[in-house]
Amino acid sequence: GHRRKNWKVRKFVLRDDPAYLHYYDPAGGEEPLGAIHLRGCVVTAVEDMPDSKKYDVDNILFEIITADEIHYYLQAASSTERTEWIKAIQAVARTGK
Repeated sequence: GHRRKNWKVRKFVLRDDPAYLHYYDPAGGEEPLGAIHLRGCVVTAVEDMPDSKKYDVDNILFEIITADEIHYYLQAASSTERTEWIKAIQAVARTGK
């Protein structure tokens, strides 16, 4: 969202073999719109992002930096959900194939 200056709702499916986070259009469709390769990635909570107030993101962001140094910013539904996503993605990044 930070590149296009707008946020889009997506459905995410986390897989460990292979280690990918696939994303889909929430309105339907069985084919993923894209995927984030998680093997060797770094995922962290984002507490402050420039212009975040402008886009009403309520400090529930997290960032995935892939092994290829591509940055993805995602917004969770709540701080609890953000923590769960971070833990799950970290586990897959370490042990996934």
